[in-house]
Amino acid sequence: MSKKAPHKSHTEKNSQDKNSREKPHRVKHLTYSSNLFFEKNAHLTMLYGNHEENLRKLEKMLGVEIVALGNMVSVSGNRRDVVLTENILMDLYGRIDEGIDLEPSDVDAAIRMAPPVSDADLEGSENRRIEKKRQRETGGDVAIKTMKKTIRPYSHMQGNYMRAMFDSDMVFALGPAGTGKTYIAVAMAVYMYLSRKVERIVLSRPAVEAGERLGFLPGGIKDKIDPYLRPLYDALFDMLPAERVEKMSESGEIEVAPLAFMRGRTLSNAFVILDEAQNTTPTQMKMFLTRMGENSHMVITGDLTQTDLPRDIKSGLRDCVRKVAHIEGITTVTFSDGDVVRHPLAAKIVKAYDAWDLGDRPNQAEEENVDGE
Repeated sequence: MSKKAPHKSHTEKNSQDKNSREKPHRVKHLTYSSNLFFEKNAHLTMLYGNHEENLRKLEKMLGVEIVALGNMVSVSGNRRDVVLTENILMDLYGRIDEGIDLEPSDVDAAIRMAPPVSDADLEGSENRRIEKKRQRETGGDVAIKTMKKTIRPYSHMQGNYMRAMFDSDMVFALGPAGTGKTYIAVAMAVYMYLSRKVERIVLSRPAVEAGERLGFLPGGIKDKIDPYLRPLYDALFDMLPAERVEKMSESGEIEVAPLAFMRGRTLSNAFVILDEAQNTTPTQMKMFLTRMGENSHMVITGDLTQTDLPRDIKSGLRDCVRKVAHIEGITTVTFSDGDVVRHPLAAKIVKAYDAWDLGDRPNQAEEENVDGE
């Protein structure tokens, strides 16, 4: 049975009319109004959000006014903003109709990912939006399906990252924490395994972080290694049932090991991820890259601003990227602090650190007073 797109109607009115309601972020010029009608009432609670929080977020971010009356949503504002809001609402409604649970972060992502509305979009907006909805419903949008969830990009750069992993045998993902570099790579590894494109998943990290060394940690070798590999396990458990992860680990179909364990091996028919690669030495990085065997895919992730190596040791990731990035079959994706998808404060903290390192120190005087005390 074909899915019906939400029905819409629209009118134009002068926003300076006495009866119009103005808010600080509203457009005060000629206002365009449009009504969307959603067929399935059962989807509306999730679409609108708790106390209509999703609609309020769209209002605030896009500068429109939204009124929901049952299964009808009326959107008013600048015409481009109204059309953009409609596109986002129809996209979110389509996801719910596919059985995908909508979370607040999905609304943020939909706003960030929405392309700007062109003149052509305005001229044939209805037909274009129906076609975009059809393409998404038939898999036109990039996404990674695993047993427990479908991972969609939360930013344009994440979309580029996913496409790069589909298209290239080796991908370098560079950028700050919170941009999804490791999480999306693990999702792709699980997808490749479930699709029988690879026979095993190999996840690795250098065992040097935050100034610690394994020899100083308590317990046996497994106890020493586990804290460094825990983020990789966490991502796996998000994609696969726990019993499946345990079974695959026992059979060797999933291997999570420190980088030192890769020496002397050839990794064939595998999806291999090296995480926190900024903490490798040039020798270690060369060793790792040359482990690549037949029908294998490699993803190398790292943040070049967060190296935990001693100051006199050069990062293998930085050294490697400039030497091999030009090779056909290798793609480099660089994230910025604008791609951080954790708590909004995480992106602000990254920006603050970057600004401080560049000499922009708004709290310099306060810091000197604290130091003086």
